[in-house]
Amino acid sequence: MIHRVTMPKWGLSMERGRVTGWFVAEGDEVEAGDDLADIDTDKINGTLESPAAGVLRRVIATAGEEVPVGGTIALLAPAGTQDAELDEAARQARAEIDAGAVETPEGPVTGTVEVDGRSLAYATLGTEGEVVVLVHGYGGDKNSWLFVQEALARTNVVHALDLPGHGESTKDVGDGSLGTLADAVLGFLAARGIERAHLVGHSLGGAVVTAAAAKAPHKVTALTLVAPAGFGTAVNAAYLRGFAAATSRRELKPHLGALFASPEPVTRQLTDDLLKYKRLDGVGKVLTTLLDTLLDGEKQRIDAAPLLSEVDEAGVPVHVVWGRADAVLPPENVSLEVRYVDDAGHMVHLEAPGAVVAAITAGGR
Repeated sequence: MIHRVTMPKWGLSMERGRVTGWFVAEGDEVEAGDDLADIDTDKINGTLESPAAGVLRRVIATAGEEVPVGGTIALLAPAGTQDAELDEAARQARAEIDAGAVETPEGPVTGTVEVDGRSLAYATLGTEGEVVVLVHGYGGDKNSWLFVQEALARTNVVHALDLPGHGESTKDVGDGSLGTLADAVLGFLAARGIERAHLVGHSLGGAVVTAAAAKAPHKVTALTLVAPAGFGTAVNAAYLRGFAAATSRRELKPHLGALFASPEPVTRQLTDDLLKYKRLDGVGKVLTTLLDTLLDGEKQRIDAAPLLSEVDEAGVPVHVVWGRADAVLPPENVSLEVRYVDDAGHMVHLEAPGAVVAAITAGGR
């Protein structure tokens, strides 16, 4: 009856995290997905959501404490659970942390597939349930889904994919067209032997998965779009061009700030990791080529609305999630029914992962 809340493994390289503050206190009732605590890592700062419903009966790690991945930081249990049982579980959890005897959970399994002469990298978490494929946006990679992937993997098989030109995939996007990128997603499904999948796309990835679903609706169980590109004409073109052109931390950091509703997630490590990516051979050409796909002067060039109509006509369920504080793609761009998330910007899947997970796990519209 006791549920251990553990330090999550947000990313392949994460070994420890620091609890910077609790949103709830001992004795508070919580639902699955409620905010529990803020966690700082060497990569990014995020909010840990409750993995289950119950009462927060014991807090093991206090604010400011650093805990190894997998260490128990709190205990959830029904109100009727005996104190003696909870005290013993808390004692064991504290002893494991103090002794450094924490069992580290397995992270995502990584791999590559060959699609149209390009090597595409991916990370998989989960062993059973619906297949979900997560597709990032312009300049992003599979790690941008770290908060969402872990939560979804409890009941799904979740693949986070690096698009051509991004992450650990081949730094080549060909003509950079929406069709080329959509073919990469469909090629990934074929290479992995996936008959049908729920496609989830953020920003440019939203337009990509829409194009993939329009081309092969029989391969798609559902479509979830997170602040998708390709709807309406409004776009923060200065951000896209500034991100592509930045060559130093000083130049890049202000542009990264436009991605979030608040500056806290923009850590030095996040900035440095993006700079490292941008300095790889071929990345400059990739970003420039994709700018031509994304922009027509100061407006969006992609028009995914007709493609989405095809998806809708094929009977594929569609969900849209958008942060109200999005400073890159305005939420009023789309005329569909949207789950708006307050106090979240363009990277809503990092700032409010629970809202994105809820949309992905929802039924058809």
